[in-house]
Amino acid sequence: MNELLFSKKYDVRKLQKNYIDQIYNLCIKNHLYYQYCPPYVTKKSIESDMMTLPDNVDIKDKYYVGYFKNEKLIAVLDLIDGYPKKDIVFIGFFMMDINVQKSGMGSVIVKELIDYLTTLEYKEVRLGWINGNPQAEHFWIKNGFCPIKEDRVVLAKRRIK
Repeated sequence: MNELLFSKKYDVRKLQKNYIDQIYNLCIKNHLYYQYCPPYVTKKSIESDMMTLPDNVDIKDKYYVGYFKNEKLIAVLDLIDGYPKKDIVFIGFFMMDINVQKSGMGSVIVKELIDYLTTLEYKEVRLGWINGNPQAEHFWIKNGFCPIKEDRVVLAKRRIK
């Protein structure tokens, strides 16, 4: 998997520690997300998220990336390749800059990512959102994801082949 191919419209880069301030400035404004998914973001929590992995997953399979438009960070995506099975990818986190939310950019990012994954051997994309978060639920359902298990977190999937 090559993160540079996640998008044709935006510049996608693996995010490292030198991007923490930009990530923090993007995340800190999204009060609704942290209302449903506390605790509130800190620079330390971002650094931790960059390295957090599910059990039995190698760091090489983690893509913590930023989407840039004209050198401005507009979205952050955390994707795990081959989780929970080889032919599935898992989106652990996706956040748009609030200044571009509801512009269609998030849906373009998801569509381009799905288009890219379709060219590979993946069968589905999975993700979760906090049950009761109307913004997340609306966005992911609009982008073709269907709930498969509901608890405190709604687990959803989108078939891609």
